[in-house]
Amino acid sequence: MLKAYGGGGALVSLDVLRDPGLATQALWFDLEAPSPEELAFVTRETGLALPKAADIVEIESSSRLSSDGDVLTLTMPLVSRTSEGLQAGACGFVVSPRWLVTIRLAPSLAFTRFAEAAHLVHHVEAASVFVALLEAVVDRLADALEHLRDELDQLSHEIFHHRFAGAKGDATIRGRKTEAALQATLLTLGRDYEAITFLRDSQLGVGRIAGYAQGAGEWLPGPVVARLGTLEKDVASLNEYSTHLTDKVQFLLDTTMGLINISQNSLIKLLTLVSIVGIPPTLIAGIYGMNFHDIPELGWRYGYGYAWTIMIVSAVLPLGIFRKKGWV
Repeated sequence: MLKAYGGGGALVSLDVLRDPGLATQALWFDLEAPSPEELAFVTRETGLALPKAADIVEIESSSRLSSDGDVLTLTMPLVSRTSEGLQAGACGFVVSPRWLVTIRLAPSLAFTRFAEAAHLVHHVEAASVFVALLEAVVDRLADALEHLRDELDQLSHEIFHHRFAGAKGDATIRGRKTEAALQATLLTLGRDYEAITFLRDSQLGVGRIAGYAQGAGEWLPGPVVARLGTLEKDVASLNEYSTHLTDKVQFLLDTTMGLINISQNSLIKLLTLVSIVGIPPTLIAGIYGMNFHDIPELGWRYGYGYAWTIMIVSAVLPLGIFRKKGWV
């Protein structure tokens, strides 16, 4: 998909597919999962060497950041939101004094929102649109981190104050509902950790681009360079916050695993107690089931009741002792 934007006082959308002549007025070409024909069209109109999809997903810094005269070719990881949650993507920027070309392999909400508000972008030039796009990406990353923080705070409250708390505040860890809740908590924490990883990769990408462009883009206007410096500081603060959220996920994960272990230990403890309680009655029943002729109680009128009584007492007595010691 190809979109083009140009303008003088404000950024406006140009339908270059319907009217190719408008391409001469464009300063920003936005390509999303482009076809070969769209790539060829933008290359022909701008004369810029555009990176291929394989180049955009490279992880070496030397492959992600390069300059050729006044042309900067920059790539970075970009987070995409799908029906299944956040997914890792990639984006490439080709920046020159005249044109900006962005190539994305997947949809990006940051780019979509920026394009919707394109008419609000004034003093238009390729460099200013480039830095404004990076700022929009960082804003979306910050919003995503805030959403994850709220989700983790809610999860923490449920773990320590609500979902697994008994009437007196003691941990209630029995029952299928609690086990299902613990499993759901593990899945949520796993998804959150994965999302933080994607966001952090994207943050590091923006930070590298901002730092590299300040040095390599000698032709960049002073205000753009200043905005890139501010952007680099914003990314540094987001990286620190991502580290904090990662630590919180690890803490909640350890807590959840501890609760699962307690639940399993409680089950094993219960089964052990049941087996211990059943040993004395089984022993007594075994003795009286030997059918020896000289068993004194064999001829008693109340021998049967007597046997049942001592079996019941032998089962209840250990339970009473265990309860007194606080084991049950």
